[in-house]
Amino acid sequence: MIGAMARFLSIGTAAAWLVLAIPPFASAQQPPPNFVLHPKPQPIAAIGFEDDQGRAQNIGDFKGKIVLLNIWATWCGPCRQEMPALDRLQARLGGVEFEVVALSIDRKGIEAVRKFYADVGARNLAIHLDSAGRSIRELATVGVPTTLLLDREGRELGRVSGPVEWDSAEIVDFLKSVISGQHVIASGARAEPIKDARGSDGPQGVLSRASAWLKSLLGR
Repeated sequence: MIGAMARFLSIGTAAAWLVLAIPPFASAQQPPPNFVLHPKPQPIAAIGFEDDQGRAQNIGDFKGKIVLLNIWATWCGPCRQEMPALDRLQARLGGVEFEVVALSIDRKGIEAVRKFYADVGARNLAIHLDSAGRSIRELATVGVPTTLLLDREGRELGRVSGPVEWDSAEIVDFLKSVISGQHVIASGARAEPIKDARGSDGPQGVLSRASAWLKSLLGR
């Protein structure tokens, strides 16, 4: 009797440990409203643009990072609305793993973008300019702002049209899950984790192994 009780308590403790050890993926990985998440990453055009010194850049320069590519313009009211949130997001998550690439399509040039950044108080975003507007055509956007989420290979994971509160807690959690490689892309009835460079098998593998372990304990 005592042995059976001890075995029951041991299994219960193990189950409780597993529940606490597995992160709350379902509640922390919601993309922004109206965000179109592709079933699998999509290649995009190798769009070119300039930095604040007029030097040539390419979206491929950012490979190795998760990139939030925001296409915008100074004359766009919704762009003005969301730019401070993008700036705060860059301050919070920007670095070797992630970058907000705010790409202006203004024909008035770099100075117009600098003035806009000063007006809205943007201090963390780098200046990128596509004054010819080629990115609009090459990325098949339907207006500004349009924001694409790119994986570390420069492929499109999804996109959203219109302004977004990019530094909200829910969206920051979603982006963190993508950066860590743990976000789950749903495709119909299937769900597959985005694996990171270290080959993480995500929450599905953890749950599967945990279930097998508990079954082995119960079967003893």
